[in-house]
Amino acid sequence: MAADLEMTPDPGTDDARPIRLLLVEDDDGDAFLVTELLDEAGIATDVTRARTVAEARALLTDGPAPDCVLLDLGLPDASGLDALTQVREVAQTSALVVLTGDVDRSRGLAAVAAGAQDYLVKSQVDEDRLDRSIRYAVQRSHAELAARSLRDAARAAEENRRLERGLLPVLLVDHPRLAVGARYLPGRRRALLGGDFYDAVQSADGVVHALLGDVSGHGPDEAALGVCLRIAWRTLQLAGAGPDDTLAVLEEVLIHERHDEDAFATLCMIALDEARGSLDVRLAGHPAPIIVDGTGTARVVGGMERRPPLGVAWGARAPAVDVTLAAGDAVVLYSDGLTEGRAAGGRERLGDDALCAVASEQARALDGWRGHPTLLIDATIAAVQEANGGPLADDAAMLVLAQRSPAGDAPAAASPPPSLAVPPA
Repeated sequence: MAADLEMTPDPGTDDARPIRLLLVEDDDGDAFLVTELLDEAGIATDVTRARTVAEARALLTDGPAPDCVLLDLGLPDASGLDALTQVREVAQTSALVVLTGDVDRSRGLAAVAAGAQDYLVKSQVDEDRLDRSIRYAVQRSHAELAARSLRDAARAAEENRRLERGLLPVLLVDHPRLAVGARYLPGRRRALLGGDFYDAVQSADGVVHALLGDVSGHGPDEAALGVCLRIAWRTLQLAGAGPDDTLAVLEEVLIHERHDEDAFATLCMIALDEARGSLDVRLAGHPAPIIVDGTGTARVVGGMERRPPLGVAWGARAPAVDVTLAAGDAVVLYSDGLTEGRAAGGRERLGDDALCAVASEQARALDGWRGHPTLLIDATIAAVQEANGGPLADDAAMLVLAQRSPAGDAPAAASPPPSLAVPPA
């Protein structure tokens, strides 16, 4: 519908093509009068005539849509609002002006209420009224179609937003000494969901399992694939599957569900055992997680060996790295949409080290974020976007698991804020 509006020239402009007009009139004398008035008014028109509603419907169904239909309400096969209703069914994009021999205005007003843009009483028509009525009717029809297209677009966008909100996970973690938070920023304009995905669940033994991944590409197909992988991962964790089996099943799901045979996904899987102070990390082509210690200092987990992304090397294993956590340590998972943003004052990418510097700055400046990890996430993302000079181009996600610690929640001593510039190699 919107495309039809864009392709239709404005008949009110001097250089526009002739107005395509369908005259539905069975009386030869009245039809001749209308064409004479059109000539006298100087309206450039391309007139097609039909003598019955059936003939008009056939022309409207098979031929190009006219700009305006002039419809007599007294025809051999239909009259009054019945004629209007039948023509309107097949002339939904055309302006419609009714012609009536009845001087009673109520009949014309009823026609307007039923979908016509205007009405004319035959005995009162002159060239000026006819000219004005046709031009105004066409413009009103265009305005109504544009408004309808906007309403349809707004309704579709709201339905998509509701759908996407429903696809974002509710993290299944209820741990007395751990707080979990996550944020997602899609790269698609005005969207809520893209190719990044995340989740976290807590097993019966108190271990918290978390995932953050990134499907190659952008758009609804990538979002759908990410949701498939996330749901498969959650199901496997709740069923007690081990990490190697989980990765193998996720890769099989990706290969069978991807719309493009070249599509792949990176991911970071962790298992955090707060009681033992241990963290198990496995990577498939994904950035290593960040640890923020009790002083607010952030560092990338080192010594990581990554297997290739899922869908690239079938059956490859992801070696585990065991990290010992101290009291107050927090674990940050993130997608490369954050590190691929621009660093402040230059064209270089932000990178992992600079992201650590940003996270450190925000962790030291915020009070109580370990009890509410989204505080740290929101502040870090805001600082990255500021350095980037605006919203990030790629999807970006961040998930934080923070150990609740009175010492860790206390504000650290002030220190000079780190620069967002990329650190020297």
